[in-house]
Amino acid sequence: MKDLAQCRKEIDEIDAQMTALFQERMQIAADVAEYKRVSGKKVFDKQREDEKLDAVEQMATNPYFGRGLREMFSQIMSLSRKYQYTMLADKGQNGFTELNELACGAEDTVAFFGEPGSYTEQALMRALGEVCGRTSCPTFTAVVEAVEAGTAKYGVVPIENTTTGDISDLYDLMAEHAVYPVAEQVIKIEHVLAAPAGATEEGIKEVFSHPQALLQCSGYFAKRPELLQRACSSTSGCALEVAQSKDVTKAAIASEIASERYGLTILRRGLNNENVNSTRFLVLSKEPVFTVEADKVSICFEIAHESGSLYRILSHLIYNNLNMTKIESRPIPGKQFEYRFFVDFDGRLSEPAVQNALTGIREEASRLKVLGCYKSFV
Repeated sequence: MKDLAQCRKEIDEIDAQMTALFQERMQIAADVAEYKRVSGKKVFDKQREDEKLDAVEQMATNPYFGRGLREMFSQIMSLSRKYQYTMLADKGQNGFTELNELACGAEDTVAFFGEPGSYTEQALMRALGEVCGRTSCPTFTAVVEAVEAGTAKYGVVPIENTTTGDISDLYDLMAEHAVYPVAEQVIKIEHVLAAPAGATEEGIKEVFSHPQALLQCSGYFAKRPELLQRACSSTSGCALEVAQSKDVTKAAIASEIASERYGLTILRRGLNNENVNSTRFLVLSKEPVFTVEADKVSICFEIAHESGSLYRILSHLIYNNLNMTKIESRPIPGKQFEYRFFVDFDGRLSEPAVQNALTGIREEASRLKVLGCYKSFV
């Protein structure tokens, strides 16, 4: 039996040889990158890599070594690609323009989801101020279309709630329309139960609200299962509808601001299941811009439906030391069991690490869209 110290000495010697060979290989990869830059060839050649992996696996003396060699060479080739991307990266800002700040004046119109008094309007005023003109929209699609058409300079929509999670419709709209998130705002959600004058909590039979708000208050309905839940397009819209009905058996779950705006009586506060209940809102623009203080990038991409494809894409963030803060998947319309992925990560489009990562992702994904770059609220 060999002495442990001797074994370690031999391993160190082999590792030194492997290190030298790895660096030599990477230098040749740089020559490959230059050739591909001149010739216009893509860095990622999946067929070539698969053939190479099959060949090294067959060189092994047993199946275990073969699997190990395949994994090792897969990582080496991945690192080689990433090294080449650093030399070939687009040093621009992926078609985006950097601004000192977002401008919004009295002559500008901002579209927002819901009726006046909604949580979305509150997010709008915090993000852009109270000077700009405002127009309410009944659907997320209407907000996005107003921004895309240029009838609104900005649009404000909810994207995520701490209790009920993502609002998936918004992801699909951002993927398919030429709009870009340029800011985000987080609003603490404090639902109240409000009804026309003269109503009592015990006399309420129907409660109207947005489906998300109904879910966020499910604990209240569990205690009063006799109540009929009525879904509406927005919390503020429900408050307006209940106010106009003057029916004391109907109530709305909405914000205190919306309830007071439409003359409703607040019957109960603190309806949320969670005390920490907040919604994240995005400010959308037709123009692909970002501010100097931006520190978050949002992208969406589509990949081949095969083993390792998602890992391969996300590895570009790891290699460039970028912190991924969120990932979400959505079905691709018209494609069976295929998905597009939405990812947020820390960074700014003007940073070399971000440019390197996006170059690699664009090369290896079926489709990449940089959704936006903006200042994170938290």
